[in-house]
Amino acid sequence: MPLKPTISFADFAKVDLRVGTVTKAEPFPEARKPAIKLWITFGDDLGELKTSAQITDHYTPERLIGRQVIAVVNFEPKQIGPFMSQCLIIGAMDAGAAVTLLAPDFTVKDGSPIA
Repeated sequence: MPLKPTISFADFAKVDLRVGTVTKAEPFPEARKPAIKLWITFGDDLGELKTSAQITDHYTPERLIGRQVIAVVNFEPKQIGPFMSQCLIIGAMDAGAAVTLLAPDFTVKDGSPIA
């Protein structure tokens, strides 16, 4: 994959990346591509946000409950079919576009910012 255009640190600093814990996950059969609906708690300040993720190559809804994930929490909400996505979880994509989620090595407080 080619390198994306250079951005300033100020541009990067606008992205609010936080750690949250998946509290609920269920299949999303209405999505055009296979996906899972997630409800993620980001602590007292942010509360619970929802997202839809195309992560079915490596994950099932049951496997995601209780897992900590990293997400962008300051994107505009996006309507995905009948579901409103409020954040974007972060993962690494392999050559076949299968996503492996990124997560902290140790449990941290929900809502912790990524530095």
